[in-house]
Amino acid sequence: MPRFLAAVLLTGVLCAQTPVAETKDPLGRTTPQESVFQFLEACHARDYSKALYYLDLRRVPAAARTKDGPDLARQLEDLLDDTPFEITTLSRDPEGDQSDGLAPTFEHLATFHVDGQNLELQLERVELRLGFHVWLVSADSVALIPKAHQAVAETPFEKKLPQQLVTFEILDTPVWRWIALLGGGIALWIVAGFLAWAIVAAIRPLVKAPGFRGPIRVALTVAGLRGAMELAPPATLSRTFIERALAMIFFLALAWAGAVIIDLVTERWRSRLDPRMQAVSYSVLPLGRQILKLSLFLIAILGVLSVWGYNTTTILAGLGVGGLAVALAAQKTIENLFGGISVIGDRPVLVGDVCRFGDRVGTVMHIGLRSTRIRTPDRTIISVPNAQFSSMELENISGRDKIWFHPTLNLRRDTKSEQLLEVLSSFARILKEHPKVETGNLPVRFVGVGPYSLDVEVVAYVTTSDYDEFLALQQELLLSMLQAVERAGTALAVPLQESFDSQRVRQG
Repeated sequence: MPRFLAAVLLTGVLCAQTPVAETKDPLGRTTPQESVFQFLEACHARDYSKALYYLDLRRVPAAARTKDGPDLARQLEDLLDDTPFEITTLSRDPEGDQSDGLAPTFEHLATFHVDGQNLELQLERVELRLGFHVWLVSADSVALIPKAHQAVAETPFEKKLPQQLVTFEILDTPVWRWIALLGGGIALWIVAGFLAWAIVAAIRPLVKAPGFRGPIRVALTVAGLRGAMELAPPATLSRTFIERALAMIFFLALAWAGAVIIDLVTERWRSRLDPRMQAVSYSVLPLGRQILKLSLFLIAILGVLSVWGYNTTTILAGLGVGGLAVALAAQKTIENLFGGISVIGDRPVLVGDVCRFGDRVGTVMHIGLRSTRIRTPDRTIISVPNAQFSSMELENISGRDKIWFHPTLNLRRDTKSEQLLEVLSSFARILKEHPKVETGNLPVRFVGVGPYSLDVEVVAYVTTSDYDEFLALQQELLLSMLQAVERAGTALAVPLQESFDSQRVRQG
């Protein structure tokens, strides 16, 4: 029994300490910015009966709410649409901006100047029921709306325009403002084109980058339009969407300029590469360039979305899951990709090199990101997947700085010792006197007595990496050695079985 009572008391304490979960408001009044946004959406849809729910009308007599409420909502709509009001300055936090110097439950909405007075409208976080908080235009501010509405008046410029251009509205904005923004945008695009051309021409002595003209022109046009909207501002919601679009375009223009810089750097790097490093020039550089450029545009887009209030962490997580799915589906392709990067980075062979891979020999024609193409001595082309090619034992034949000359000559068994010594000395002299031959201390040696021959081994290097030149020099050296054997009065040995067969033929 005591344990049961203790459990009940503990449960009660925990329940008392657990806050009541916030209820999702179907009208979207959870944050100051969202509440004002939804209020303007309702007003622009001419649903003023819904717009009343964003005003704190508790001080208005119940009988007058239905009659005066829509007029108050309409007047507040005019105030927010026809004056320099920025909805993006409002907090997106359900708790509001706690650093604005106001009480924790209040948020600054807008300030209007009427008859030398500053009328400040505020939002208030109201608890409609236990645990259910919403942001409404405060009751004190609702009382100030009729007086603040006097700030809405035609400008001296609008008084000179035909009334149809001022009274006729598109998206709650006088049509003359749309005409001004459209005409200003066209003029700004033309002027920005000339300015971009002048800027590129000015920096041409430092860097030749005609690709900068596009992003400079776009950035200048966006900046000009942003200034033009201060002179002919659209309604609040339209202005918010246009400003977001302009911000996205501006940052994409910056990313475009960054992409141009990447192209310049990679092109300059490619021009300084060894021509034989075609794998880097035609595979790695384009891939790396595209990855960097894509990263710039992705950072620009995610940065703007973050400023707009979207959760970029969720977007990145989605991209990560999608990338994992693609990686699993293209496992072999990615394996070959990393194999190609390994071959290109480690550079065991380059384009044009003759190499031995496995039990085959050929000339490397192309190293790509998926496979390596090799031309065989039969003039066929083998395409080897990079995952397999990178794991092979590769012998770069073209990487030789000199070629080993290593023949073994078999003298007849009846060669006398004086003749053998003459042959050895003649071979050594031939090697040491040749300008293209590099010898050690003992380049020629008598290595053994075979069943039908006396074996003489020759070890030297021909100082050339050109195999055709080596073959010509090898031929020259071998002919000189054969002549030396003949001058010594001996000859090369013939296998015993072949000698017996020759004797039988002559006897027959």
